[in-house]
Amino acid sequence: MKKIVLASGNRHKLEEIQTMLKDFGFELVTMKDAGYGDEDIIEDGDTFEANSMIKALAVHKKLGFASLADDSGLMVDVLGGAPGVYSARFAGEPKSDENNNRLLLEKLAEIPDERRAARFVTVLTLIMENGDVLTARGEVEGIIGHAPKGVNGFGYDPLFFVPHLNKTFAELTSDEKNALSHRGNALVALKEKIGQYYEALSRQ
Repeated sequence: MKKIVLASGNRHKLEEIQTMLKDFGFELVTMKDAGYGDEDIIEDGDTFEANSMIKALAVHKKLGFASLADDSGLMVDVLGGAPGVYSARFAGEPKSDENNNRLLLEKLAEIPDERRAARFVTVLTLIMENGDVLTARGEVEGIIGHAPKGVNGFGYDPLFFVPHLNKTFAELTSDEKNALSHRGNALVALKEKIGQYYEALSRQ
């Protein structure tokens, strides 16, 4: 069974990814469990792709195993794609979901509904043991509401409204959210790329 080290300590994220990639027989472990240590990975890229690669590469170089990393965030059209890669610290340090949401609402205070389009984005980077790299991007479209709604989820979920469901992400169950989420979409795309990768290897 091929071991893949997830560049995260998030158990929920690990379980979600493990479920999606179970057909390939991977054993997914957190970087802590793999012995990475407490060293911080400096995410100083200016795109989700860059930060995802930085994290995956750091783990791969240090541990020598295949590594998987994701970078996610919110992009709001009228803000030129902000907060983007700065989503977690939009309102500064220390990072706070409440402060980030408050700042976002302040910036959009005079913006009408038809100009509040936004999307959640996830980019996944998988570096194979031999150094081959696979990347996949997933998105989900929505609009930013005028006030937080719902108690589920985290981050910007209470403000991210999905029109066809008439709910925010924070009003969805876990199953409902996973069925359309940006990470779920990225995982579907990555799964397809892994299948193509192994198929190509089998022909060599």
